[in-house]
Amino acid sequence: MYFENTGLEDLRVDFALLDDIMRRHGLTKEGQWDYERVTFDRKFIVREGTYYLRVFAYAVDGDIDSNDAIVHVMKPVLGKHYYPHGVEYGESEHFPEHLVKSCVDVLKAIETDLAEFRIKA
Repeated sequence: MYFENTGLEDLRVDFALLDDIMRRHGLTKEGQWDYERVTFDRKFIVREGTYYLRVFAYAVDGDIDSNDAIVHVMKPVLGKHYYPHGVEYGESEHFPEHLVKSCVDVLKAIETDLAEFRIKA
């Protein structure tokens, strides 16, 4: 499930700042990055299953490894984890309302924290 109109999609921001703000809101990059791309995850274990809120970004200047990149943030997504296959984002998935609301609240808080640091494209 993709989240629309969050204020995060198409945002350009300093990677070190983004990493710090994401961590404050429970999203970590762990090993999900390379020199050009990064994925921030927040894991939710609820009665209905295990879900991941994911925010993807890619470097438009610099590289992620050296923490000196400007990154372009993409549309956030919520997926359900199926062992051992991985995370599914399909439209046919059922996402509990309470979980979707929690994700929206997290994304709004991140957008608020990042609002003053936007970089013009």
